Amino acid sequence: MPSYEYHYNEQRIPFLVRLIVSTLSVFFAAYVLNGVEVPKFTTAIWIALAIGLLNLFVRPILIFLTLPATLITFGLFLFVINAIVVLMAASLVKNFEVQSFGWALLFSLLVSFFNGIMLAIGGYKKTNNHH
Repeated sequence: MPSYEYHYNEQRIPFLVRLIVSTLSVFFAAYVLNGVEVPKFTTAIWIALAIGLLNLFVRPILIFLTLPATLITFGLFLFVINAIVVLMAASLVKNFEVQSFGWALLFSLLVSFFNGIMLAIGGYKKTNNHH
């Protein structure tokens, strides 16, 4: 099965770079969206870590459990899973407030968008690696 990861010169992006980019994306997305509150930059760091860990451990389980819905919707249900991950992070990180599922969905979309832009600006491109 192909895995899609950000690489630069065939090397993985260092953890610290991913953390900084994700933290900035979280902070920018919260700034743009009225329904999401991230009061401090340090809170954004904790949010980026929480979302990263949830994506690593919980998201694959959610994808497996909702596979029929994901297939029926041609993958669009993955947006729902991303919003659920954001809501889970909001329940774990103090002072991270998300007003509704809709705001969580918009937040996850914006964070992904900002991540992509910043990684592209930094010279990282998404590649398809067959491992």
